[in-house]
Amino acid sequence: MKRQIITIDEKKCTGCGECIPGCPEGALQVIEGKARLVSDLFCDGLGACIGHCRTGAMQIESREAEAYDEKRVMRESIVPGGPKVIAAHLHHLLDHAQSDFLQQALEYLDEEGLANPLEEIALEGIEPSAHPSHAAAPHHGGGCPGSRMMDFRAEQTPPLAQPVTISPSTSSSALRQWPIQLHLVSPLAPYYEGSDLLLAADCTAFAVADFHSSFMRGKSLAIACPKLDSEMEIYVEKLAMMIDVAKINTITVAIMEVPCCGGLMVTVTEALGRASRKVPVKKVLISVHGDVINEEWV
Repeated sequence: MKRQIITIDEKKCTGCGECIPGCPEGALQVIEGKARLVSDLFCDGLGACIGHCRTGAMQIESREAEAYDEKRVMRESIVPGGPKVIAAHLHHLLDHAQSDFLQQALEYLDEEGLANPLEEIALEGIEPSAHPSHAAAPHHGGGCPGSRMMDFRAEQTPPLAQPVTISPSTSSSALRQWPIQLHLVSPLAPYYEGSDLLLAADCTAFAVADFHSSFMRGKSLAIACPKLDSEMEIYVEKLAMMIDVAKINTITVAIMEVPCCGGLMVTVTEALGRASRKVPVKKVLISVHGDVINEEWV
């Protein structure tokens, strides 16, 4: 007897999370920027998740289905992924009331001298039970971390008692062109010729308070969303033309810290692979609070 199991190529996976809703059993989660199969036990092998994977990172593997061995799954699939994958797997067993398998998993950790992350790691605010094998864990959801609700209002300065009159801005816009959406722009437009291109994820300008002065001054602009935009292949072609024909000097890619935003870097990498010219690329990673987490030439 053979079982059908999903396999994930981590090199191709961008962590967009679009495969998650296609797995009704909840066997997939996005952890540390990659889709992970956190439970072989609940993978039905039907491949519903594969149709949502834009990068071809997911495939179905057929292998002999021995009697399910929780300790073997821990050894071969879960533990190599690190503490957060282990914790997600244990929570997954809790959610499906698989107390026997959970106990076996905890026994394996004890036998191997590995820490039990249920006692050390809270995934997105989950507080594990003191006796997880006899309790149900709260449902921690799935899907793309970029879609998780977060409320920043309590962290912001309280509003003034009196209403503020909106006055004209004393700073000028750094926008040099129109249109800016990558589907709408022409890669041969004169403002791209010999320019330094800023390719910005849609959300970045709303997260960074001084986006114009910090990122846009002196640059041509194109914006895109790797999660919601369709026909990304067109983006690859346009960027390749900007490199080869418009002869842009540099590309600065501004993306948010959420995993799905990494798809914009994948698009740029593919465009560079098609272009005959090579241009320097800078990656700027921005937090959901609008801070620059990292800035590097790649």
